[in-house]
Amino acid sequence: MTIRVLLADDQALLRGTFRLLIDAQPDMEVVAEASNGHEAVQLARSERADIVVMDIRMPEVDGIEATRLIGQDEDLAGVKVLVLTTFEVDEFVVEALRAGASGFLGKGIEPARLLDAIRLVAADEALLSPVATKKLIARFLTQPSPGSLADPHRLATLTPREREVMTLIATGLSNGEIAERLFVTPVTVKTHANRAMAKLGARDRAQLVVIAYESGLVRAGETQP
Repeated sequence: MTIRVLLADDQALLRGTFRLLIDAQPDMEVVAEASNGHEAVQLARSERADIVVMDIRMPEVDGIEATRLIGQDEDLAGVKVLVLTTFEVDEFVVEALRAGASGFLGKGIEPARLLDAIRLVAADEALLSPVATKKLIARFLTQPSPGSLADPHRLATLTPREREVMTLIATGLSNGEIAERLFVTPVTVKTHANRAMAKLGARDRAQLVVIAYESGLVRAGETQP
């Protein structure tokens, strides 16, 4: 299956560079380009994009609001957003994750890493730069916020296994790694993750990670044995 990619950035040169890189891959293609968030939302719908590579800072409608609009549109439920940002550690990245972004990368990323990121997000894996995520957790996710996704009442509805899977996801493990840890299949892990997302109102795995830290289910610096 070919991954349909929408590029949203106000820099035409950057979009052109990414298009050449992506279109050279046998498993993906750029279906459209947007220069602002409003265009990104419209084109995500009209071009049936699978992944939106979204710049955070754009004119008219920025990447955070565009991500939120995509996340709130039932017709775009299958569209994933990969945020690109000049600064990986700031409150805008946290806002983008809360809005529904599946992950984020710095604009200085190596070409191969960007391609890997698109494939990971398309496969429903959260993409959170490990170093940057630790810093985000330390600076923002452990502090109370009016934008917090954590809801104590919803957390109480999770089964012990769903909480366990959510915790392991938050520590950065993939479905395969979690399956090995729990002696189950990757499909079973995905089922538990999907149920947790449904109960918590999370759009994807990245939001599960945010909720895990904001709720205190996982704490900064905590690792699994």
